[in-house]
Order: sequence, then C-alpha cells, then structure tokens
Amino acid sequence: MSRTPLHRAAVVGTGHRAQTFTRALAERPEHRVAALCDPSPTRMAFHNRLLTEAGEPTATQWEPGRFTDMLAKEDIDEVVVTTVDAAHDRYIVPALRAGCRVVTEKPMTVDADRCARILDTVRETGNSLTVAFNYRFNPVHEKVRELIADGAVGEILSVHFEWLLDVRHGADYFRRWHREKQHSGGLMVHKSSHHFDLVNWWLADRPQEVFGYGRLGFYGRDAGERHGLRRDYTRAHGADLAADDPFALDLAADGTLRALYLDAERDDGYLRDRNVFDGHVTIEDDMAVLVRYAKGATMTYHLTAYSPWEGYRVMFNGSAGRLELEVEESRWQPPRTRITSDSGALHGDTAAEHAGGACLTLRPLWQPPRDIPLVTAHEAHGGGDPRMLDALFGPADPARPADTGTAAHRTATERDGALALAVGLAANRCFETGRPAAVRELVPGVWER
Repeated sequence: MSRTPLHRAAVVGTGHRAQTFTRALAERPEHRVAALCDPSPTRMAFHNRLLTEAGEPTATQWEPGRFTDMLAKEDIDEVVVTTVDAAHDRYIVPALRAGCRVVTEKPMTVDADRCARILDTVRETGNSLTVAFNYRFNPVHEKVRELIADGAVGEILSVHFEWLLDVRHGADYFRRWHREKQHSGGLMVHKSSHHFDLVNWWLADRPQEVFGYGRLGFYGRDAGERHGLRRDYTRAHGADLAADDPFALDLAADGTLRALYLDAERDDGYLRDRNVFDGHVTIEDDMAVLVRYAKGATMTYHLTAYSPWEGYRVMFNGSAGRLELEVEESRWQPPRTRITSDSGALHGDTAAEHAGGACLTLRPLWQPPRDIPLVTAHEAHGGGDPRMLDALFGPADPARPADTGTAAHRTATERDGALALAVGLAANRCFETGRPAAVRELVPGVWER
C-alpha cells in the first residue's frame, strides 16, 4: 500500500557524506527524498539507486542552477545541504526564503560574509536552520557535558584539547577539494568546527578572542620532498608510482568510490584521489590555537593531521578538580597500499579499523581519582550519527521512542554554527597576521546574540 509522506525533502550535494542523509530519509515513513541536486548526473543516479534499494521511488534530478525552480516545482519543504562547504549558503539562503526547514552539514559556511548572509536570512524569515554537529550526540560527549553542568569539577577555568587525525583519515583532506582553503576554509573551519562547537556546548559559553599559529609541515610538495615521502604523480588512478604508495587512494578498487567519483569525472572533472604530496595545497596540517571565552575560561587546542593514531584528549581544569577524557578512535594504521574506503575510516563516518576505547577520569580535589562508566558506541562518529538522525527526522523504527528529553539541547542552531565557525575564522586570521583576533570583529552580531 502506498503512503503519503508528510515531508518532501531535497538532498543538495550527492557525494559520499550525503549517503547518510539519503538513507536516513528513505528509512523514515514521514519523509521522502523527492529531489536530488548536484552538478553530476552520475552521483545523483547513485543516490537514486540507494532509494530504490530501500524500496523508495526515485527522486527527480536537478542541476544546481535550477535549485529555486526545484523547490517550487517539487513542493519541497525540507532541504539537506551536503555540498562543498563554500557553496552551502547558495542553497541555505533560498531554501530559508522559500519557507523550507534546512539542515546543513558542518561547517555552516566558510567565511564571515557568507555567515552574515545566512544569519540575516534567518532573522528576516524567522525560519529554521540546523547545523549537523553530530559529535554532540556521541554518548561520551553527552556524559562530559552532564558532569560539567552538574558541577563535578566546579567552575571551569581552563581546557586543554588535542585532536589527532591519522595518516589515513588526515591525509584524505589533502586528496580532495578540502586541500584548497577557498572551498573548505581549511581544517580550522571544516574539521575543527566540530571541536569548537563541542567546547562552546560543554562550557555553555561564547568564544571571545583567539590567537594561534598554523603551518603546512607534512603534506604538500615541499614537505613531501623534505621528508622523502613524495612520489611524482598527480593522481593515483592509472599511476604506476602510486601502486605501492601507502598514501594513495584506489578509487577503482572500491565500488562506492568508483560510482561516486571515478565514474563521475566525465561530468565535472573532479579528481578525488590527488597526490597528497603534490599540487596546490593551501590549508595547514599542524595548528595550535589559544581561545579566551566570555566567562573567563581559556582553551589551548592543537590539531595534528598526520598522526600514527587517531583520537583526542581533552582536559578540564576546574575550581573543584579536573576531568580528563581520552578517546582512541584508531590505535594505528597498517601500511596497506592503495587505500579503499573500507580499509579504515576515510571520512570518520564509519567505525575505525583498530579502534581503541574511551576513558573518562574524574579527579576531585582532596579525593582519589575515579573512572566514570561510559556508554560507548562503534557506530558512525561514536554513535553520534544515528542519534542525530533520530533527533532531526524522528526514529527510523516506530517501535523505538524518540529521545525527545535531551534532543533540544543537543541540536545546533545557526547561532551555534556561527560561533563554532568564528573560532576557525579567527584562527585563520591569526595564521595570516600573527596577531590575536576578536570574534565580535570577525562575525559582527553573533557574539552578542
């Protein structure tokens, strides 16, 4: 028996990450993917196959230049934006003006002007924008927030946060469009917005001033030659010199990557498997940042994109003690040649190979330390993705009740997206000028809201 969904959705940008949303919407009876929008008919056809495999009708396919026509003609009331980061505002703004509910992948956008345009549109229309900060939904991160909010370590005075991307996941940002800051904002915006949002959320505070240094010290032509890692090829596919290179990505050997990227090259010329030690790279791979928050706390933050293991350590120093979290998302990466998407977490959206564990330790003043029991998940992004999707679209299984009690405080708004973005933009400014940057000057209006 056919059903009439309550919401007709459009997925804009049909790359690898968009699969999460296409499948999620197909699984939920109140939603239907009615339209797809992307420069590549090949990628849209791949997503239509996902829909038919889920027993859903195929969606209509639209070129980006006809996005506003698509909204009207397909009667769209829900838009999911998963395009190249720099293009997010091109779809968020008209979708909000059309009265649609909009969910955008993080980061919300990549620069201050685009951010202001989005915030102005939200204010003018009164419509909703949600930023998909899935790490808020990781149960380990929820436990950290709960302990801080309950005063387990008193007033938070300082935070030390170290995030490590291994030579599989970290390197992947240097194979694709993310390696060009004009498209991604660099790792301070594309990747670290996750982490900056977590700290803003954990502390229930706003970033005020930022200082930092960043450099490209491992990837790129010069560093690759300096460290003896560079091989002379432009992209891995068809290159003999890439055959035994542990940094090379094998698109042809992986069905999903072949369908989404290799087969789609004829549509837009996008190369997904570029040499990480060659070509034009304008983002940093080693970044150190200091942030001061409105209530007085400071954070020291470091992102390394070339580590042998992947994970993070975050420590909160408070007036009543210290809280320490360590998470090993991948303990090491073997030197497997010709990487494919199923040989570890290329994008972070699947459980990593050789995954370790998580340890949360509370160290109160004048008391022995104690380990805090954790609920851990080896699903996508530490269990964050399925919980976020439930909060955004309702549970896929009607027999399982939605977690409505805490979903509201975990769901990120456009203001949350702007405050996380502001830290990354300020860090990028510091990398250029060598001077501190004030958040309120970079993103006017958001700090006071």
